[in-house]
Amino acid sequence: MSTHVKHNQSSEDYLESVLMLSRQQEVVHRIDVAKRMNVSQAAVNKAVKILVEKGYIYEDGKHLYLSEEGKRYAEAVYEKHCIIRDYLISCGVSAAAAEEDACNMEHLISEETFTMMKTTLNK
Repeated sequence: MSTHVKHNQSSEDYLESVLMLSRQQEVVHRIDVAKRMNVSQAAVNKAVKILVEKGYIYEDGKHLYLSEEGKRYAEAVYEKHCIIRDYLISCGVSAAAAEEDACNMEHLISEETFTMMKTTLNK
């Protein structure tokens, strides 16, 4: 896997985590992201810096928020995750394996394959 893909995957994972945490609690702290992703606070700090520079996240002191662009991006990644997971389950893959595979596949899937999965599920 190339570094470019890993970087996008990492950024997408952080955005997805901030999105999911923001749906569960009023404010998101860096420590919440670290715990959810099972990474160090230093890793979160590095990722947040990159995501702030890209305009996907902003901060007000200790709290993290998704920008409108960041929220759209995170929601698109999460939609891919859910569609892939549900598609795999519909094909007989166990829920646990489908969840794990969706976490990896959501970053690499082509738009054509994703559209096919989504269309198939909606039938």
